[in-house]
Amino acid sequence: MSNVMQAARIHQYGDSNVVQIESIPVPQPKHDEVLVRVRAAGLNPVDWAIRQGYLQAVTSLPLTLGWDLAGEIVEVGSGISDLKVGDEVYAMIQLRGGAFAEYVILKRNEVAKKPATFNFVQAASVPAGALTAWQVLFETANVQAGQKVLIHAAAGGVGAFAVQLAKERQAFVIGTASAANEQYVRELCADQFIDYQTTRFEDVVKDVDVVLDTVGNDTLERSYGVVKKGGIVVSIAGRPTQGAGGPYGIRVLRIEVEPSGEQLTKIAALIDAGKLKTLVSQVFPFADVRQAIEASHAGHGRGKIVVEI
Repeated sequence: MSNVMQAARIHQYGDSNVVQIESIPVPQPKHDEVLVRVRAAGLNPVDWAIRQGYLQAVTSLPLTLGWDLAGEIVEVGSGISDLKVGDEVYAMIQLRGGAFAEYVILKRNEVAKKPATFNFVQAASVPAGALTAWQVLFETANVQAGQKVLIHAAAGGVGAFAVQLAKERQAFVIGTASAANEQYVRELCADQFIDYQTTRFEDVVKDVDVVLDTVGNDTLERSYGVVKKGGIVVSIAGRPTQGAGGPYGIRVLRIEVEPSGEQLTKIAALIDAGKLKTLVSQVFPFADVRQAIEASHAGHGRGKIVVEI
């Protein structure tokens, strides 16, 4: 193994021109860390948001971009006994980034063995979207069988996993998306579909227990009135004003996804049991990582974009 690797880095914030593929040293794992040879990296909106500088309060330059990845372990640091060289794994890093590179350091609590039934490209499309949906529905909202769950942008990277996970929990799932995505959302087993371009969801939905807002803006505020008292609205896009849920007798929260190898292990089990699927819409070679980020920024409807490394 060479001691130099290729990585997609930024030294300043800006448009796609600031992304450069350059040679940097291969990092070495410390205690409770593993070194992973990255085979595929998934795209998320956060990648272009970081590139543009929207998160510069919590990031520092230079920075290797990328949160989602799948690959195999090539070196194991001290203190780890349950992972070994050759294990195929997947993970979500977070603000430090690093997935758009030939090698990456992962902390033990971030990494999980990848689904056995998925190849590297499929596995790399899962972590951030599935973890976000899991943490909203199960950790924050505590969705139960028989509850009604409204998922905005149900064909998106988070929404598609949320529909499937809520159905796995035996909830009644309502999904909003454009008409072009209706069949896809129904294939994910949503019980009710709403074309947001022709129907205001608040005209046809009431008394839901949980809303997952992945859109923000007025979609978040319009959601308050469709939730029954004691229910919850969780946003990953908007920033609700303090006490917004008070007049409605509901909770309104914003959450940020956090890495979790433990949750990814449970997600992998659902995938291998055939209960959770992913859709990869485009695959780019590593040399075209700039274009991959641009495609993500432009918005592309359903499915995930993945870079093969």
